[in-house]
Formats: sequence, structure tokens, C-alpha cells
Amino acid sequence: MSMRLLARVSLAIGCGLTGMGWVAVGAAQSAAKPVRTEAAAKAGMPWMNRALDPDTRADLMIRQMTLDEKIQLVHGIGWGPLRPGAYVPPEDNGGAGFVPGIPRLGLPNLNLADSAVGVRMGAWDSRYATLLPSAIGMASSWDPGMGFLYGSVIGRELRQQGFNMSIGGGVDLIREPRNGRNFEYASEDPVLAGTMVGELAMGVQSNHVLGDIKHYVLNDQETGRNTFNAVMSRRTMQETDLLAFRIAIQMAHPAGVMCSYNRVNGDFACENQYTLTDVLKKQWGFQGFVLSDWEATHSTVKAALAGLDMEQPGDQYFGAPLKQAVQDGKVPMARLDDMVHRIVRSMIANGVVDDPPVRSVVDPFQGRDDAKKIEERSLVLLKNESGILPLNSEDATIAVIGGRADFGVLSGGGSAQVDAPGGRPGGSQWGTPVYFPSSPMRYLAQQAERLADCGALASTGRGASAVKISFDPGTDLAQAALTAARAKVAIVFVTQWMSEGMDRPTLSLPDNQDALVEAVARANPNTVVVLETGGPVTMPWSGKVKGIVEAWFPGIGGGQAIAAALYGRVNAWGKLPVTFPANEAQLPHPQVTGLTPETGNNGMNGGGHSQEAKSFTVDYNVEGMEVGYKWFQVKHETPLYPFGFGLSYTRFAYSGLNVAPGAGSVSFVVKNTGARAGDEIAEVYATLPGSSGEPFRRLVGFARVSLKAGESQTVTVPIRPLYLKVFSTEKNSWERLPGAYTLEVGGSSADLPLRTEVQLAAQ
Repeated sequence: MSMRLLARVSLAIGCGLTGMGWVAVGAAQSAAKPVRTEAAAKAGMPWMNRALDPDTRADLMIRQMTLDEKIQLVHGIGWGPLRPGAYVPPEDNGGAGFVPGIPRLGLPNLNLADSAVGVRMGAWDSRYATLLPSAIGMASSWDPGMGFLYGSVIGRELRQQGFNMSIGGGVDLIREPRNGRNFEYASEDPVLAGTMVGELAMGVQSNHVLGDIKHYVLNDQETGRNTFNAVMSRRTMQETDLLAFRIAIQMAHPAGVMCSYNRVNGDFACENQYTLTDVLKKQWGFQGFVLSDWEATHSTVKAALAGLDMEQPGDQYFGAPLKQAVQDGKVPMARLDDMVHRIVRSMIANGVVDDPPVRSVVDPFQGRDDAKKIEERSLVLLKNESGILPLNSEDATIAVIGGRADFGVLSGGGSAQVDAPGGRPGGSQWGTPVYFPSSPMRYLAQQAERLADCGALASTGRGASAVKISFDPGTDLAQAALTAARAKVAIVFVTQWMSEGMDRPTLSLPDNQDALVEAVARANPNTVVVLETGGPVTMPWSGKVKGIVEAWFPGIGGGQAIAAALYGRVNAWGKLPVTFPANEAQLPHPQVTGLTPETGNNGMNGGGHSQEAKSFTVDYNVEGMEVGYKWFQVKHETPLYPFGFGLSYTRFAYSGLNVAPGAGSVSFVVKNTGARAGDEIAEVYATLPGSSGEPFRRLVGFARVSLKAGESQTVTVPIRPLYLKVFSTEKNSWERLPGAYTLEVGGSSADLPLRTEVQLAAQ
């Protein structure tokens, strides 16, 4: 075959003219696994017998441990590579934490790595890691399969890099939309947040890597995180923030739950008897271990008796002081044995003992393709006036403006920061925004040229190339406007960097970017804005542009995914997992509590270096159970964009609502009434009887449905009984109240065309 013919065949395949569609080719890489036998079990190590259950195996091993060996397992050895000059033992894999194992008993070391959106600190040891889309983006897919894929990428690459525990899995509710870590979290709603992070944790542990869920609990802002006291009634806590953790934990059975820095109703989260023992371990039956966030341990006896099982990163409290407390009878030996048991049984149950990781090489192409797939389902189309999107062959001149779109895409900072390929030697610098080399402009040009060539090939049999894309950095408003005026379409990329250790004082875009959008929109009526943000932002210009796309922090495949979506190569848009307010005055807390020009972030410890802190209270009883969309409903406020909202390149209609006996599920018909195939996310809400004291709807189920043009599908969404109950503080249990329950179904929390009322008995 001649090179010219080969090129034409390749073009035809890429254009979909052969019926084969787009083709992605990748070579998955597998590492050899060590062959383990039962010889050890027969040689005086019965705990290595895989036929026994994890609890029995753990008990057998613990009986052989000395007191010093037990103490060794319940704390880290220090900061390691996180702090310059710290001792790093040869077995330390260069992650955030390390716990030495017990070789004589066959118990391996624990190597823990930050991995909220990908494995951190790869550059420290010349390793590559995939940057996934932000977790809030993953949740925007409303697709449990994407949650599992997300976690499986992290687990796979942890193993390949030699780690055996993830310390990602953020499930804190987005109560404070200016929180610097919202990009690590999933949603303002407990059902969506718990479900998606539960899937993520299952994906991690499917690779025989210990999973983790954090930050338990009420770590909903960074300002003053070391000292602030989160105040919340027990009923509110159970029905909101704790519910999200409960869903995720009972789905995934993670090895670890990380307690947070802040206080909860007076006690530090890592020494809080109610949350750690009464709820997590007794009510929910959690069998794993509780580890502290880094330097979040504040005591020995109180923390141990309250339910903390592992201090990180050092041994200030759970080293020699804990040994002495056990010897003095202040901490019972049975409690220490329970701490150790939880750690060891988790290592056994998740395959860390029987199938330890073997270092290999991460496949960057497989990771990129997975990240791109997730991002394509995570982008949210917020506005599409006059069908400005998808771009077409008539859009021959395009101005790309701002956001460093000529180079790459923005990522979130702090302990979630993945090192960029070709980035700073030795790894990323704390507090500095990092862009990943996935240029939206480059991939927009590729899509435009492909579209032009495809059109010419279909009509003449020969390719063509006729697209002009210009770039302006957006730093000079007049020059940006001039660039925009010369193009048929202007695409403005705006960014909002977010990081652990800081909260945004406002929801406004930084660096005069609102003015940039205004200037471009005045110069070109066909303006589209692409947002790369860590959470909600205000948009005073929203009525002046034709298109708005929320891309979040889009990951290493972000440039390709954004371009594919803008050109309509995919129609898999997501929906908002969080409400976008019109302004801060609509929020329960118009200002971030404790954040002032004088105090700054008031004692948060960016990078673990504690600053002088002042204790203050964050009163979450202000909104209570009315988090996010529930607050807006009760207060009769209209947000900029509601929870669950998202457009598509097609349209959907709902009909035929039916409720199963006892409201165990609802069924309805979704029809694609447009001319293109696409995905719809159907959402189910319930409003409880008036006696509940909850005059708002709550999400109780959802389903993502893929439909061809004109296709209909009957969708059945199960409703977990718990989601129709309230928590009784008097009975310390959940109950379903008798009365009328209103069930609604539709495409967002503010667009629910199907509605019915059912009478339910007490339960």
C-alpha cells in the first residue's frame, strides 16, 4: 500500500467513513506477580494460610508479636521525603508515610502515598503518574462506572510505583463553595458524594492496594483547619456529612478512614469518641483502622480510647508515650490489640500480605486514555445559546484566548498535586500553580482540521485543510478584544487555581478574568467560555456570552477531551454536583468563617508547618440539613446554575412514572427527542412528610442513560430505604415516618417534570 493511500485510509477511519468510528490503540502493561505458596503456613506461620479468614489470620499473627512490635505498627516513622533533611529508610518508597513491617512474621511495610487525583511525588524518584480530572469532575459524570475507573487508575499506578496504600478518597461535603480542597471532594449532596467516592475506593482496592476515605469529619474549609470548632447537631450530622461517609464506607469497606484536623462539637476529630467509636465502629461496623491526618493527633490516652488506631506521620503520641500508657494500664492492652488487629486484618483482607506490589513502569498512554474518558463524561455544558456548540466547518476562524490554553490545563495544588511531565526537577513546589501539557488549542486545531478534511473527503474523495486558529494570552484586554473581533468564534479559557491550605475569599474569578470575558464578548458576539475551576464561580458576564462549559481541572487528557466535546465528537456531558450561586449573598455563610485580611487562613498548616492559630467556631447549624440546593429551595433563592443541571447536544423527555410498593424503586421512560445520540442523567428526589421538619427535596437516586436519536428506554432506579428515613437523636437510630412522600424525577433539582405522591407506613 502506498504512503498516500495509507494516509487516505487513516483519514477515512478517523472520520468514521468506514463505519469503524474513532479507534484508540493502547498497549496495556502487566507486571509479573510473585508466586506465593502455603509453605510458610506449614513452617510455623499459620497466619499465612489463605484458607483462613482475615480476622483469624490477624489474631494468629498478633499472638506472636511483642509489645514493641505492636507499638511499631500504630504510628509512622516521620515525615520522610516530605520534609528536607528527614531520615528516609531504604524501604521507604518516597511517599507521604511509611510504617515498618515485621519481616519475621511475613508482614510487609506500609508505604502510603497521597493520591487524591493521581499519585503524588512521582518526580522525587523519577516516576510518572497520571493526573486524573479533579474528583468534583469525576462526580459530575454521575456515573458509578467512572468512579470505579478513577480509583482503579490510582490503584494500578500505586502498585506499579511500589505503594500499597492510598491516602486519597475525599468525601467531605461541599458546604463551603470557596473551600480550597473542593476539587478533591465530590458533591454537596451526601448520596451523590458517598456513591461516587465509594466506587472510587472500590476501584483502588481492586488492585490489592489499601484504600482510604477522608477527611472524617466536617473538614469543610481550610481556613483555621487546625483549630476551628465545627458545631452541628447530631441529627444534622447523621443526615448530611456523616451520611456521605457512611454510604462510601459501607460500599467499599476501605482499609482506612482518615480523621481530620478540626474539632467537632468541641473535641478534635482524631480524639472524638462519638464520631470515631460510637458511629464509625459501632453503628456502621467499620472493620478497618482510623489513621490521623498528618500531625492531627493531639493526645495519647484520649485519642487511643476515642478510637484512633494510627498516628501519622511520627510517634509523638503513639510511640513511647503509648507504650508507657499501656504498661501503666491507662490504655488497656485489649485496645492496643484492637488497633493492631484492624491494621493487620486490613492488610490481609486487601491482598497486601499475599500479593504485594512489584514495581514496574506506569503506562502513560493507558492512563491518559482513562483520564480522557472520565473527563469527557465530566465536562458540564452550562449554556449553548443559538446552538453555538458544537463547532462546525463554518467556524473557519477561531480565537483562543487566555488560560494558557496554548500550553496545557490547570491542576489543583497541595497534597493532591501530581507532578507534571517535564515539570520542575524534584517535583512540584507547594503553593505554585502547575499546568499539564495537554493544550486545548492544539487539540482544537486537530479537531478543526479533521472536520474540514472529513467534509472534503466525503464530497471529493480528497482531504482539505482550511482552519485558522489564533491565540492571545488575555493579559492585555484591548489586544484580546482585537484578536476576538477578527475571528468567527472566540473561546475564552478562564482559570481558578485552588489548593489545600487556602480558601478563596470570594467566588469571583481571579486576575481580572471577568473583565477579560466582558471585553471579548463585546468584541465578538459568538463567545464561548471554558472554565477550569476547582468549584463554583460567579459569572457576571453569563448573559453576554453564547456558550459556557465547566471543565473543572481536566487532567492529562483534558485538552483532547475539551476539544472533542466542543466539536461534538462526544456527547457525554455531565451535570453539576454542586450549586453555582449567583453571588455570595445567597450563601448561608456570605464570608468564609475566620478568613479576614488580618488573619489570612488563620492557622491552617500548608505542608505540615504549623502557624500560630486562633480557635474559632464555624456554626453549621445556620444551614443545618439545608446544604446546597436544599438551602436555595427553602430560601426561595434562584442560583446561577442549580444542582444537577447540565445541557446536551440533544434533548430528552420523561414520562410514565411508576413507584414500586414501599417506594423501593421508581420506574419511568426517558426518550431522546433530538437528532443526536447522547447521555441523560435522570435524577430522583423525595420530599418527606411535614412531620419530618424537612421542607426540601433530597436526592434519593440517579441513573445515567445512553440513548440513540429517537430511542426510548424504561429506567428503574432503586431507592435505598435509608434515604427515606430521618435520624432520631432520642432513639439514636433511623426511622421512616408515616405519611405522604412526594417523589419527583427529571433532569436537575430545578427541572422535575414527573411527580407523584405515595403514602408510606412507619418503618
